[in-house]
Amino acid sequence: MADFTSKGVVKSAERKLTTPIDTVANFLALIQDIIENTPWGCTSYESSGVTIAPVVRGTEYYSGKIVYENAEAKTVGQISVKAPTSAAFATDVSTILGTAAIGTAMGGTPSHDSSGDSFSYTLKCHASNGETYNVAFKRDSVTVSSYTADTVLTSIETWADTFAILA
Repeated sequence: MADFTSKGVVKSAERKLTTPIDTVANFLALIQDIIENTPWGCTSYESSGVTIAPVVRGTEYYSGKIVYENAEAKTVGQISVKAPTSAAFATDVSTILGTAAIGTAMGGTPSHDSSGDSFSYTLKCHASNGETYNVAFKRDSVTVSSYTADTVLTSIETWADTFAILA
């Protein structure tokens, strides 16, 4: 029987944040800054005759809960919300909070507790050495994956150390 032979060393590293990123707005500002300023020295490249940006938006999601409490402040129901974009999430939350019929059916008053929200955004990056890797941002962590050169991680780690929000 044939053996598997290693073809490379693909690495992954994670930084757990000491404090979760506080708001979706701060989270999105961080993502936008990375896309616009390519702080890790990412470079554009060509694929099938098309120029690809140095940093490309990947998957994203946002989730949270709407909690319903009765007059005694007892939780009587909840609705989980998961959306593919921050705009869709905001619309979903405001629509649910504004729908009186749901509150009546639940038997309580709705509130959105944003402290339990979760958000995630993955960026695909092209390093100057030619490799492509991913950086996934979550509310409580940053993960760098699919890289081989240690300089990729060093660049991101050095950059992240300059942001209090990523401590």
